[in-house]
Amino acid sequence: MPSLRRIEFAPDLTEQVYERLLEAICVGELLPETRLTQQELAASLNVSRQPVLQALRLLRKDGFVIDSGRRGLMVAPLDARLIEQTYQVRAVLDGLAAREAALRKARFAGDLISQGRSATGSDRIAAMIEADLRFHQALYDASGNPLISEAASQHWQHIRRAMGAVLMHSERRDAVWDEHAGIVEAINAGDAVLAEKLARSHGEGAGKALASELDRVIRQAS
Repeated sequence: MPSLRRIEFAPDLTEQVYERLLEAICVGELLPETRLTQQELAASLNVSRQPVLQALRLLRKDGFVIDSGRRGLMVAPLDARLIEQTYQVRAVLDGLAAREAALRKARFAGDLISQGRSATGSDRIAAMIEADLRFHQALYDASGNPLISEAASQHWQHIRRAMGAVLMHSERRDAVWDEHAGIVEAINAGDAVLAEKLARSHGEGAGKALASELDRVIRQAS
C-alpha cells in the first residue's frame, strides 16, 4: 500500500460547521456585519479551527460572509433588491412547477398545510422556514421535472436568510399559508392554468413584500 497523504479533518465535519453557521446567519443568531473569528467560532462549536476555516471559505464563496479588510471576516449585509430579484426567478419556477404538477394530477400530502400553519403558530423562526422549504420542495417534486428543483435550490439559502430576518417582524405569516392552500387546491383539481397563476402571483407578491419588509428591517437596524 503506498503512503497516502493523511486527511486533516473529516469532510462531514466541515459540512456540519458550514450548516450550523449558515443556520445561525439565517435565523438571526449571527446578525449582519457580525465579526467572525476562527478561534471564537471553534470554541463555540467545540471543534478545531480547521473545519471552521473551510466552512468560512465556503460561506464567503456563497455570499454569506465577506472580507471587511482590517476587521476581517463578517456576516454579509442583507440586500433587499437581490431578494426581490431572486423571487422574480423563483415565481417563474414555482408557476411552472404548479402547472406541471396539475397536469400530472399530482396529489399533495394533506398535512403539508396544517404543518405549515402549526409552525407559524409556534413562533419559532427556524420551524417556519423549514415548513416553507418542505412545501416548495413538495411542489417541485410534484412537477416531475428535477431541473426545477435544481434551479430553485441555487437561490434557496439566500431566500431562507431573508425570511429569517423578516419573520421576526412580519405580520404576513398566516396569509402565506392561505396562498399555499389555494395553490394545492388548484393542483388537486387539475386546473393547470389556475395553479400556475396562483403560484406565480404568490411568488411575486411574496418577493415584493419580503423585500419591502426587509428594507424596513435594515433601516431600523442601521
